[in-house]
Amino acid sequence: MQLFDAATLSNEAFEEILSFLSAGGVIGFPTDTAYGLGADPFNESAVRRIFEIKGRAEDKPILLLVNSVEMAGTVATLSETALALAARFWPGPLTMIVPARPSLPAAVTAGTSTVGLRWGKAAFAGKLLSAFGRPVTATSANLSGRESAVTADEVRAQLEERLAMLVDGGTLPARGGSTLLDLTQTPARILRQGPVSAAELDEVLG
Repeated sequence: MQLFDAATLSNEAFEEILSFLSAGGVIGFPTDTAYGLGADPFNESAVRRIFEIKGRAEDKPILLLVNSVEMAGTVATLSETALALAARFWPGPLTMIVPARPSLPAAVTAGTSTVGLRWGKAAFAGKLLSAFGRPVTATSANLSGRESAVTADEVRAQLEERLAMLVDGGTLPARGGSTLLDLTQTPARILRQGPVSAAELDEVLG
């Protein structure tokens, strides 16, 4: 496993990570809620590799990170409600499940025609998305069914032999996922409680 330190990352090292990602590689990297597995969602072999790394069934969709509402709109259809929630809570720990655009590969949506999107606050992830120019996968960097990782050492303990490249972003602030809100049903349904509370969501959802 090739290991990089996000705090001391040189331009050359960052370009190496970016090239690896662009070529269909899968990286481990820090997000705002847990370490994630990053790949190009439009590269189906890279997406399949994520399932192999995690030992995960391919009938589960994969979360994508974005760095703007505009980027989110390239892979999903955003309702007025989704736009209002994004204006209030993004960037932040809210993942919204929304209708996927037909151009998004079925390997990402697991055939559901929906996709989970989040615009987080993590510095490295933001830099990566800006340079990559399109969404990046961010499903948690752990074996399926195991606890999510908040340090690079925890990622290595689970995925050392499976993952080729890892960016160490230190210890993340808290162990726990984002609030997960399904906007594809009416009324919207909270699938996972997280930092954004139901009361806060209700202020927007009414």
